[in-house]
Amino acid sequence: MSAYYTLFKHVLIGPPLKGYYRPWVEGEDNVPATGGAILASNHLAVSDSFFLPLVIKRKVVFLGKSEYFTAKGIKGYATRSFMEGVGTIPVHRGGGRASEAALRTGLQVLQSGELLGIYPEGTRSPDGRLYRGKTGLARMAIEAGVPIIPVAMIGTDVAQPIGKTVPKRTDIGVRIGPAVRLDAYAGRQDDRDALREVTDSVMSAIQELSGQEYVDRDSAQYKRELERGGPSRPSPAE
Repeated sequence: MSAYYTLFKHVLIGPPLKGYYRPWVEGEDNVPATGGAILASNHLAVSDSFFLPLVIKRKVVFLGKSEYFTAKGIKGYATRSFMEGVGTIPVHRGGGRASEAALRTGLQVLQSGELLGIYPEGTRSPDGRLYRGKTGLARMAIEAGVPIIPVAMIGTDVAQPIGKTVPKRTDIGVRIGPAVRLDAYAGRQDDRDALREVTDSVMSAIQELSGQEYVDRDSAQYKRELERGGPSRPSPAE
């Protein structure tokens, strides 16, 4: 996978994307030069997974839904090839054993000294706001003994709004904040209160970087309600 990743980033995909979109990055020095760490980012568009690795020197591994790797036909082959090329590891989404398998896979990545990219909201924002984070990243970081680096994607929702396949040319950037250190939480990977406290701290750091409005609700649940013709736009206090 490393050779495939290098080919995609430095030959096939990276140079054209950099040349056309000219993405900017702030705070790259906050990414450790070596060792495992989690890059915890907001999620505004599918292209977030293109532009984040593009501006970081180190390889970034993402966990991706297994459906990306099982689709049929030419489109399925293209999707699978791209996901493999950019270092995405397939995981089955859902509760129970599927969630545990995703956590174990993430831990293996971190314990091998790599960077793991995670979208704590669990899904793309439906309206450009920042939603409550899931605690899996805190559990992985505490158990692996690695820092969490907050990241804000800027402008990808403008370049690639929901329903648009190819991003349009606009300013796209990545803002990287100082690491959230978890030394005080060592051994507390099964403490729900500790996990929520860490996750909320990370989401607060992401919000500070991105300037997004924060909504204390689960983004996936809100999306399901919208699809059913459910509630109106939630307020930040919900």
